[in-house]
Amino acid sequence: MAQLNAEGDELVVSLTAMEKAEAVHGDVRVPLSSIVGVDVLDDVRHSVPGFKSIGAAWPGKFYIGTFHGDGEKIFAAVHHDQARGVRVRLRGANFDQMVIGCEDPEAVVNSVASPQAQPQAGGSWDTLSPG
Repeated sequence: MAQLNAEGDELVVSLTAMEKAEAVHGDVRVPLSSIVGVDVLDDVRHSVPGFKSIGAAWPGKFYIGTFHGDGEKIFAAVHHDQARGVRVRLRGANFDQMVIGCEDPEAVVNSVASPQAQPQAGGSWDTLSPG
């Protein structure tokens, strides 16, 4: 399953080989400085707005790939067995949001929001809501 980690000055969504094939996309990398918010989602399977442009999806079940909705470009990696996840809101990156399913979204938020992962060069967190 997709993993979301801070690596150096980037936030990286690491995809499995199957996810890369489904998403028609490689791992996603965005500068930490582009993060404007990270939210815990208690119902991640219903948190991907819009329509699929590239990837695979079954609304309410799973989403892997690039989606468009409300004027935003969203990268999603959510599996049918994942109830919870995180939404990363971005500014100045290839995506406006990333929605990633995970078992422990609070731990992901804490790892992304750790002092080592804080945005640099004028970036700021405006929301960190673990719950």
